[in-house]
Amino acid sequence: MFSYRLIHMQNIILTGPKHSGKTSAGRILASLCSCEFIDIDDLITQRTGKSPRQIYAGSPDDFLKAEAEAAASIVISDKAKVIAAGGGIIDNPKAIDSLKELGVIFIYLAISAGCAWNRIAGNELPAFLKTENPEETHRVLHKRRSAAYQQNADITVDAEGKTPDEIAAEIKGLIPLK
Repeated sequence: MFSYRLIHMQNIILTGPKHSGKTSAGRILASLCSCEFIDIDDLITQRTGKSPRQIYAGSPDDFLKAEAEAAASIVISDKAKVIAAGGGIIDNPKAIDSLKELGVIFIYLAISAGCAWNRIAGNELPAFLKTENPEETHRVLHKRRSAAYQQNADITVDAEGKTPDEIAAEIKGLIPLK
């Protein structure tokens, strides 16, 4: 579901919870539109030599700093870009502010807490979910972050049960990238 159709847009950022399809759909969308794809987690790794998970495990504050610096390093040019954010970027005001300064359109890929948990639970849990009750921790975090993503979104796309190809095609139909 989306709130409105934009007439012209050049750069977008895909936001949403971990495993909502931001990177997979973003790569496909960039390919469909012949534009550049940027993954903020990849930028963090390139800039620091460590994965976001490694940085976070060492120091959550160091991770927030690295994420904000990576977001601030994105340069917008005449060519459209599709940017995929990490699932927790909504908890990093400096990174969000940097992205908003770029003038990108925020697209929130919405999935339910249950769907997200089913995708996350099949992998090694990130440090912030290694609690006494990881599923409950995730549910509470998902609820809070979903509200924040919705509040910051220019467009919300229901990504539940959709393939990355379907998500990319829907976004392409909403935003004509040049």
